[in-house]
Amino acid sequence: MLDHPSGAGSEGDFRVDFDPRVRLEFHGSKISSDGGLLLFRELDKTLGLHDLAGRSLRDTRTGKNGIHNFVGLLRQSTFGRLAGYPDVNDADRLSRDPVMRQIVGGRAVDNQAASTSQMARFETDILASDHNRDALADLPGQWIDAMHDAQPPKWITLDMDSSVSPTHGDQEGTAWNGHFGCKCYHPLFVFNQFSDLECCALRKGNVHSADGYKEVLAPVIARYKTLDLLRFFRADAAFAIPELYKTLEAEGYFYAIRLKGNAVLQEAISHILKRPVVCPTNYVRRVYHDFEYRAASWEKARRVIAKVEWHPGDLFPRVGFVVTNLPMEPDWIIRFYNQRGTAEQHIKEGKYAINWTRLSCKRFRDNEVRLQLHALAYNLGSFLQRADLPEEVADWSLTSIQSRLIKIGARVVRHARKITFQLAEVAVSGHVFWQILTAIRALKPPPRPA
Repeated sequence: MLDHPSGAGSEGDFRVDFDPRVRLEFHGSKISSDGGLLLFRELDKTLGLHDLAGRSLRDTRTGKNGIHNFVGLLRQSTFGRLAGYPDVNDADRLSRDPVMRQIVGGRAVDNQAASTSQMARFETDILASDHNRDALADLPGQWIDAMHDAQPPKWITLDMDSSVSPTHGDQEGTAWNGHFGCKCYHPLFVFNQFSDLECCALRKGNVHSADGYKEVLAPVIARYKTLDLLRFFRADAAFAIPELYKTLEAEGYFYAIRLKGNAVLQEAISHILKRPVVCPTNYVRRVYHDFEYRAASWEKARRVIAKVEWHPGDLFPRVGFVVTNLPMEPDWIIRFYNQRGTAEQHIKEGKYAINWTRLSCKRFRDNEVRLQLHALAYNLGSFLQRADLPEEVADWSLTSIQSRLIKIGARVVRHARKITFQLAEVAVSGHVFWQILTAIRALKPPPRPA
């Protein structure tokens, strides 16, 4: 059994002046600040997530003396990011953490998890192979399918959006982006209505927002093709592409996609652009209009919804257009489209909780791997939010889950046949912790027919 020497004896004792009775000790292999990760390990076990990963990814190691198994290394990559450690720099310290060792499993439980050098080789050598990069890109969808086996959806709504990942070095593929005003990567994301990340792709910094959308969206559409459910799609004006409209219509999707205004569209709503005689002073006046419109590049006319808003104090109205094949009333369609703003919130959660903008490897393919590992960590957190959680934590964001649920102090006590983690009761009580654990176990999907 590992007994890390740092702070384990009198050499690691510290005293404070404000109270001579107080003594500080550091027990690196006995104390953890990430006790809540054990809940997510239970979630992983319940849904069989990393077992799926182990069947999809390929272990290219040729030696027979590997200390850690392949799935254990992947868990260390994923769970470390979920706990707020965005790269392998913290691996040496985490290798002695009792919670991380328990999550990795195998030999790590009684010895150590993987070191920084071992994790670096795993992520930039083994996972960066062509096969494994393709498999990693498919894993978020496989994990979501496992979640849907436990909680089958009645409909699916896909939100596609791009984002910025600023770079501060000479990474391969980084470029200046005039819209964002920085050197960056320009990743593309697809979320569903449950906040799960369906698919993502890392792209060079200077590409258009919709560049490569087919490669990202096609596998998501294929996964839902045979399911009997309603399908919806939302995106901003960057994705107002005639070929995308045709694809969505052919696949049975209802869509609402923003259109950029032009002279023809403005002329079609000129009758509602006249300034009202009495302008609102303490409310927003909204007027809707729908009409058929065919752009020069379209093979047929499509329905367009216009929204005109008069805000107090504004001299001119605010105008927006949405192209759609939805049969609902214009105001309903606009409200439905506006909900795509939740995708931007999901991206913020990924940036600030999971820190998926931490893409500092030299090679582009290595940063592709990092983004996909961040995506898996993000989905682990998202899946917990879909469980029947107690009221006290039901509305917590991923950032709150990380800082208040994962960051629980834990002390490990080992016996011959039992390992006990003694958890601190601060933000989460023992009763609430047990309720969360029960909700996780209730997610166990029914056995699939043979």
